[in-house]
Amino acid sequence: MVETNGSEIPSRVAIVTGAASGIGLAIARKLAQESHRVALFDLSGEAAEKAAAELVAAGLRAVAYHVDVADADSVDAAVRLVRKDFGPIQIVVTSAGVEQYTAFEEITREQWNRVLAVNLNGTFSCIQAAVPDMVAAGWGRIVTISSSSAQSGAKNMAHYVASKGGVIGLTKALAAELSPKGITVNSIPPSIIDTPMAQQATDAGFFPGVEVIAPMTPVRRVGTPDDVAAACAYLCSESAGFVTGQLIGVNGGLYI
Repeated sequence: MVETNGSEIPSRVAIVTGAASGIGLAIARKLAQESHRVALFDLSGEAAEKAAAELVAAGLRAVAYHVDVADADSVDAAVRLVRKDFGPIQIVVTSAGVEQYTAFEEITREQWNRVLAVNLNGTFSCIQAAVPDMVAAGWGRIVTISSSSAQSGAKNMAHYVASKGGVIGLTKALAAELSPKGITVNSIPPSIIDTPMAQQATDAGFFPGVEVIAPMTPVRRVGTPDDVAAACAYLCSESAGFVTGQLIGVNGGLYI
């Protein structure tokens, strides 16, 4: 189901994971501002409800769903609800993720499995659950949020880097398979974005802080969630129909 607003801009149904805060919330807000009906998926149902309420109060269309992306059954159930509430899904943005800082020798099997379950398996489950709608429509936009650390490597983050590298590989594989069906698949690997996750890492002593890294970037500033959201909105638009299988770095030139 595709609606149009007064400017004849298509209004589609979008799922954004990790949408209660940070990059995910900025993307959900941007897509809603562009007239899409947005489903906010997050492990924190309360935070997702608050975020959705703020969007609705601004006159936008959004609904929150309590979802653990690491649980395929939870994902499937939520996707069914989105179809019931909004209609067939044609945009998926996978922003949900966890990061950990642990020396390689000290990473436990439980830590490894949890990071991959959320970051890689969760991405797979959310996309797979929604793709049938896109295939039926002959149109779809999928954007994965990976990480520049998967391009450059990062110490004490082997499990995180591996999971995000897997996301990049999955993105390319899906682009090759799905693009002939009208579905583009791209990834944004951000770097140095001022988010609650970055602040938590700083507070824990794992990260020097965005203000320390900012002067090292060619643009001499840190990124914001809105910077990522702007790139994502383009990739989800009609105008990006010839862009697929690409990594669109939103990193201030920190990784070139």
